[in-house]
Amino acid sequence: MLEDLAQIFIAAVISWILFISVDILFKLPLKGGVSGATGIGKAIEGAGGSLSGGFMMGNIVSSPDASAGTLLAACGVYIAGIPGGLFAALLVYIGNRICYDKGYAGTTGAVLATFVIFAFTLAGFPAEYFIAGMVIAILTIQGLSHVHASRLIATLWRWRS
Repeated sequence: MLEDLAQIFIAAVISWILFISVDILFKLPLKGGVSGATGIGKAIEGAGGSLSGGFMMGNIVSSPDASAGTLLAACGVYIAGIPGGLFAALLVYIGNRICYDKGYAGTTGAVLATFVIFAFTLAGFPAEYFIAGMVIAILTIQGLSHVHASRLIATLWRWRS
């Protein structure tokens, strides 16, 4: 049981690093790129959070980004290995186009996550641990505290520069 929890924790850390890195690489904290993202960013700023972190959180809510891509890739790898993860990436790509998202953070996140998760399954990590880990990773950014999460994202965004 403790070994399972440790592996889920490791999967959560890997998933968190993967999706945050891809979203920052694609400059999601820069501006609200899709409909609704700017409003969410400004609401988070109004509550005492960071505007750039709020923009990234708004982009996450408003269009499939690397968090959605990573979660769906984990589900795809769990079901069908690499082909399942790549099919999930295709679904994320379609979702981005439906949302008129000009970026490819979600698709890139899904493709990268497919190969990262598959590699970890070869090392003995069950893919379902990445599903649980990604849910935990999303919860840390979208579910616990918008104010604190937005400030953390803004700090990482400034550090990137």
